[in-house]
Amino acid sequence: MNELKVVGAVIVNDLGEILCAKRSTTMSMPGKWEFPGGKVERNENEQDALIREIKEELQCDIEVYDKIAETLHEYAEFTILLVTYNAKITSGSPVNKEHEELRWFKLEQLKALDWAEADIPTVKLLLM
Repeated sequence: MNELKVVGAVIVNDLGEILCAKRSTTMSMPGKWEFPGGKVERNENEQDALIREIKEELQCDIEVYDKIAETLHEYAEFTILLVTYNAKITSGSPVNKEHEELRWFKLEQLKALDWAEADIPTVKLLLM
């Protein structure tokens, strides 16, 4: 089965809210919430991939901090290795270019969202 290495950013603002992205109807798993990010390219480290993906996807710059979780999840069509990191926006404001919705949520609100399965372990760690 095809394995994809993906990185996700847990971006926290000055109010302690976390940026979450709802997958659009043109994406796989439409309507599921996820942490913004994307695929790690060949010969690219995880942090650089995350910085690049957020720049492309949200048109803002981030600083990447510590790793939160590494989750291997098997979907029907592929297997995903999702590595999530804490991050903070250093310049710009998030612009929604590809998701159905981008929204800031308080930590306690995360448990009410319909998350993509690979993101659930990170959510659980954040809520501990």
